[in-house]
Amino acid sequence: MNTAVEFDPFSDTYFEDPTEVYRRLRDEAPVYFNERYGFYALSRFADVVAAHRDWRGLSSEHGVDLSSLSKDPDLIRSLGMIIMMDPPEHDRYRALVSRVFTPRAVTALEPMIREVISGFLDPLNDCDEFDVVRDFSAPFPIEVISRMLGVPEGERQKLRENLDLSLHREPGEMDPTPEGVAAMLENAVYFYELIQEKRANPADDMLSRLTQVTVEHTDGQQTGLSNEEIAGFASLLGGAGAETVTKLVGNAVYLFDRHPAQWEAVVQGPERIPSAVEEILRLLPPSQYQGRFSVEDRTYEGGTIPGGHPVLLITGAATRDPRAFERPDEFDIDRPPSVSIALGHGVHSCLGAALARMESRIAIEELAARWKRLDVDHSGLRRVHMSNVAGYANVPVRAERHRSRGG
Repeated sequence: MNTAVEFDPFSDTYFEDPTEVYRRLRDEAPVYFNERYGFYALSRFADVVAAHRDWRGLSSEHGVDLSSLSKDPDLIRSLGMIIMMDPPEHDRYRALVSRVFTPRAVTALEPMIREVISGFLDPLNDCDEFDVVRDFSAPFPIEVISRMLGVPEGERQKLRENLDLSLHREPGEMDPTPEGVAAMLENAVYFYELIQEKRANPADDMLSRLTQVTVEHTDGQQTGLSNEEIAGFASLLGGAGAETVTKLVGNAVYLFDRHPAQWEAVVQGPERIPSAVEEILRLLPPSQYQGRFSVEDRTYEGGTIPGGHPVLLITGAATRDPRAFERPDEFDIDRPPSVSIALGHGVHSCLGAALARMESRIAIEELAARWKRLDVDHSGLRRVHMSNVAGYANVPVRAERHRSRGG
């Protein structure tokens, strides 16, 4: 006799591999309630997509992970972070930074991104062994987003290290560790002081431009952004810009190791890499779930979520739903396009989605151009234990160069 399915997003089972738990959630408890933490969860693709589009019933103003959703909502609103706003206020703030992430603006960044990526890969060209995450996919994305923000060189990797600490969770704990809280505060103070410097001495970067914009509020008043608000933007963009691509590229090397024919396909045909990025995002999305708060009752096929509760939209379960995808557990870089939710959906679709896709594409292009094979040492694989981010902290590989490169 089967026991009832249990989904604990802070358990070792979840951190190591939630695939079977997700399957049972979709089949047995598509509207799931967790008594320990007091949240509901949706796991079927159609329900998760509908919930992302339903910002009136499922609000972001209370927070977007279980730690923030458990706090005083007035405190969360006071943080002034765009990811924790609903329309129309959300739309006004989003417009301030969206121009930086238009397809045309992102396309113009490609030479800089390739320069950064090559700068980390070139020293590895003659290495027979290295760690894809530690030596490459962890350090390069923060360099990209930090250049855009205007963070001075030499100060960027410390921001990433603090971010990792702030996202880390001990088994059974929804809140950051004391070290994580300290790291979060250190980054906030750093950005606050940097923004003060940008106000006094503006440069050609995103933080400087944000010190000079105005936003129109619901009462018709126009104000500039406070240092605290800009620091919130910077922390959000820095975090999302670093973690998503770091985990995506590590997941990519892991998946290609398990499916060598797919790796050979992208080595021989780099034009297939964009669709490979979409398939990696579907099969192993870096952001496993997004938090909301039910302000009204909502009914789904599997039951009703009453108003007044945290709700998790489980992307990692939805993107493997056999109701929406054929052969959902197979890695197929030629899979036909579908609605993508791995980088958010609806009003909170990721601002930097085009940037994340470009960084990931270029990273895989450069890996494929340099190495014929990247054989993962599975004994050295180590997964992160983070609040809602999934992927690897270490992906050690044995590398075989292309003959044209002296291999």
